[in-house]
Amino acid sequence: MRDLDLTSLRLFVTVSETRNMARAGEQAHLAGSAISKRLAQLEHTVGTPLLIRRRHGVDLTPAGETLAEHARTLLAGVERISRDMAAYASGVRGQVRLLATSSVMAESLANDVADFLRQPAHRDIRVDMEEGVSPEVVRRVRDGSASLGICWDAADFGGLQTRRYRSDHLAVAVHAKHPLAGLAQVSFAQTLPYEQVSMPMASAVQVLLQREAARAQQALVYRTIVSNFDAALRVVGSGIAIGIVPFEVAQPYAATLGLRVIPLTDTWARRNFAICLRSEMDLSAAASLLLAHLASIPNAG
Repeated sequence: MRDLDLTSLRLFVTVSETRNMARAGEQAHLAGSAISKRLAQLEHTVGTPLLIRRRHGVDLTPAGETLAEHARTLLAGVERISRDMAAYASGVRGQVRLLATSSVMAESLANDVADFLRQPAHRDIRVDMEEGVSPEVVRRVRDGSASLGICWDAADFGGLQTRRYRSDHLAVAVHAKHPLAGLAQVSFAQTLPYEQVSMPMASAVQVLLQREAARAQQALVYRTIVSNFDAALRVVGSGIAIGIVPFEVAQPYAATLGLRVIPLTDTWARRNFAICLRSEMDLSAAASLLLAHLASIPNAG
């Protein structure tokens, strides 16, 4: 078998995800006929059919499913090579891509990474931090586009390795004049009669809240949906909604925005976070050092 062409493999992966030549062509900015020709050449190279062509799209043969899995792994490796070599070319000896949920970002991660970077031995290491919801964090670590991910340990890690990080406690943030404001603690069920502000619906917390509301046989009513905690707490400060947020994130805003931050009594309100990775053997030296640093931090939650 001749060497496989990376461009053809990328197109094949796109087709395997869209199951349609035309849609794959739109994503790759190529005509569907050009992609079809490329994939026919790929089938000739591997010596077996990869696609079942149907009137309104394509399906993968068993060989196609196998190739798609191998191709994703191979292309993720190529991306890591390109990223690492670019880091060396720019004079950076190590580069780590770290993906974390908004809770982790808003609480302690920036300070923890800054402590790592301040160490003289790490002066030539760069850490790129990005935010994502838990399913995205896990998916991107699994496909190799992020070296490390941090999210709630209730996520489905699907075979990824994990290390414990920190913990936090969910609370309800309310305006100082809200009926709940005088309570020292509340259950989630006590918050359900009131309209709430939500973070992105795909986040692990929002999925959990929907499930717990269903168990309580009550509706979870959202007044508005925002993209970050700062916006959520400003909505709460305006008095138009309450919000379920980490106590550690909301408490520093309490005095400025006139909020009361009341811990939830539910057992699931105490959350542990986990660092996820494909394998320590897959990590660069810089990523291994960062992993060891983050995993060694005493739990401050």
